[in-house]
Amino acid sequence: MQPEDIKAWKAAQRKDLIARRVAVSDADRQTWNSAITRHLIDGFPQLATQCIGMYWPYQGEFDPRHAVHHFRTLGATTALPEVVRKAEPLQFRVWWPGVAMGKGVYDIPVPEGTDIVVPQALIMPPVGFDGAGYRLGYGGGFYDRTLASIAPRPLTIGVAYELSRLPTIHPQSFDLAMDYVVTERGIFKTKA
Repeated sequence: MQPEDIKAWKAAQRKDLIARRVAVSDADRQTWNSAITRHLIDGFPQLATQCIGMYWPYQGEFDPRHAVHHFRTLGATTALPEVVRKAEPLQFRVWWPGVAMGKGVYDIPVPEGTDIVVPQALIMPPVGFDGAGYRLGYGGGFYDRTLASIAPRPLTIGVAYELSRLPTIHPQSFDLAMDYVVTERGIFKTKA
C-alpha cells in the first residue's frame, strides 16, 4: 500500500472504529470497563509504586479512572496528558480527583498548574490496535513523539475494546508498538 493509500485507509478505519465504540450499549460498556479494570489491577501490580500517565476518556473510550484510583490508594502518582504544541511530545501534569481542571485540545480536561512529571507507565487509548501492539490513534502522532522522547521508555499498556482490534494498522517507520494491550477478554503481550 502506498503512503497516501495508508493515510486514507487509516482515516476511514478511525471514523468507523470511533462510531462503533460510541454505539456500544451502556450495559456492555459497563461490563467491558469492569473487566478491563480488573485485568489492569490484577495484571500490573507494579503500577502501585509508579507514576502512571493516563488519559481522560473521550468518544466512548475505556474509562481508566477506576483502575488508577486503586493504584493511587496504594501510592501511585497519576498524570494526564497535555498538548503543548502541534507536532511535539505531550507533557503530563499530576492529576488527582478534585484537582482544578481546564479545557485542553478537543475540550478534554487538563489539570491546571500541577507539576509536570515523566510517567514510568502509560495507559494509552488506541482507536484501533493490532496483534503486534501498534496503535491507530487520532492522527496527531502525539503518543509516538512522546514515547520517542522519554528515556528510559515507559511501560506502555493500550486499553481498548475487542471491537477495536484490526489485523494490522499498516505501521509506518515512526509508529512505536505498545508493550501490552488489555481488552475485556484479557491481557495480551504484543509481538513487537
